[in-house]
Amino acid sequence: MALSPKDSSNASSPNFLIGENYQLSLKQSVEDLLAETHKENPKFSDFIDKFYDLMQAKIDPPLESIWVYSALSFRSHKFGNEDPLNRLSIIKDLFLLVSSCSSPCNSSKSIALLAPIVFEVYKLVVEVLGKDLGSKGEKQVNRKVKSVVEVIIGYISMCCCKDLSESEDLDMNFVIALEDLVSIWTDRNLNVQSFLPLLSNEIYRVISEKGFDVNYLAGVVMVEAYLLKLCLDIRIGTEGKVLEKELRSWAVASISSFHNFYFFEMLVRMLLMQPLPVTALLGPEDGVLLKNILYDAVILVEYSFLKSETVCLPADCIKSIAITRLIVTLEAIELFRKNGDQKIATRYTSAFANSHLPSQITKWMSCLIGTDEKAGGISGSSPKALIKWLLKLEKQGIKLFDDSILKYHAKLLVDDSKAVHEQSVSKVEDKKLEDDSLFYIDDKREDDDDDDDDENRMENESMTAAFVAAARSMRQVGSPREKRKGSGSEEKERIKYSKYDLRRNSESAKDNISVSDSAGTDDDSSSESGVENPVM
Repeated sequence: MALSPKDSSNASSPNFLIGENYQLSLKQSVEDLLAETHKENPKFSDFIDKFYDLMQAKIDPPLESIWVYSALSFRSHKFGNEDPLNRLSIIKDLFLLVSSCSSPCNSSKSIALLAPIVFEVYKLVVEVLGKDLGSKGEKQVNRKVKSVVEVIIGYISMCCCKDLSESEDLDMNFVIALEDLVSIWTDRNLNVQSFLPLLSNEIYRVISEKGFDVNYLAGVVMVEAYLLKLCLDIRIGTEGKVLEKELRSWAVASISSFHNFYFFEMLVRMLLMQPLPVTALLGPEDGVLLKNILYDAVILVEYSFLKSETVCLPADCIKSIAITRLIVTLEAIELFRKNGDQKIATRYTSAFANSHLPSQITKWMSCLIGTDEKAGGISGSSPKALIKWLLKLEKQGIKLFDDSILKYHAKLLVDDSKAVHEQSVSKVEDKKLEDDSLFYIDDKREDDDDDDDDENRMENESMTAAFVAAARSMRQVGSPREKRKGSGSEEKERIKYSKYDLRRNSESAKDNISVSDSAGTDDDSSSESGVENPVM
């Protein structure tokens, strides 16, 4: 039985759910449901009707009402030891249900509601890896899962196209504790970190200290879907430099397409982790490849949505992401120097010098301490020089690091006793970008009212070409990945996402999001999707 919204014509009128009555009814219904889940034989049928009414009573329903309604609908299925493809079909039905119910919601809420879907997809991928399906059987399932992940990525990109100002004045806090919402989805006492499997305990603790609201949950969901897509591409894609180039291009294009601060903040923070939290999905060698791709996407690209003049975010948020990128950049530079790859280390150093980060940090610090750069005691503005300056000011009582994790990584980098060569900005600032194609500027989302629009567009196109050239030229020293034997000419699988109509039944909805299975599904080809490469 497919998951689908109830027929509104048969629903009881929720007219009494207005004002304070609505909030009281929502909280009481959740409390009653939580009590019911602890019973030996819980009965959820009445609760499905209650939460459907709560969902229908608001033009923009609260996240909790959609979350619980979809959870109860999903849990009504008896999974048992179902075939992976059958489970995937139910997950697709769940996606249809959630995306249709959340269509009136703002972008953050719509994306945050995908958390249970991404969780179920992740579980399915891990379980498939642990089963003896044979190489062809595993690849077939992974290709179909990858197609669903691509649909989710496309839906997220569509949500990100909504007016970002629409949620500026909205309360994005949870009405019901996130821990309680998670428990409704699971039969056992699963904590939030386990429900968000690609979120480390350290990052969860940092977000909790800041205030884990709907915006941050949406950011986590975006990172998880983003990493799932890249991991599946690496697992089933054709190995070699062509794959690496394609993944770098997709990684950059998707960040630009999402243009979401919370997503980017968590993605950069994950690069501080050793190793990345994808050990259940990739082996050590592939994990290194993924991290190198993410380093390129984060360090070599100047994203316009991160510029303080183009975003409506508190100054502390801008400061936090700037310092985190600074630390990640230096970690990457030191890592490649240690591995003997001076070429990439130099690329990262030059990209940093040509970015807005050095001037952003020095101007911000100069304003904070009320002095100029020289009086502040900074000598040069290489990544290491800036971090030393920040730590020096921190010792003087100026709190600069938001949490102990960032401060720990910063101190570890400058306390390294090994002698390393530091390129000062004076040596690389004068380098012309065309002398070493390495840096791409994403100014797509700048205002279109600029008189120099055509000139900017031409410059942006040249920078795009420069980035692609840099991606093509990059080589991993001692890379273990070799080109796999090419597969024959096989028909490729496609998924297309289109808007789901709440009024339609589940069967007609499946026509809107369809998987057209090729005749020979045992082939080794990668899937192709309409959202494979979001337009930058």
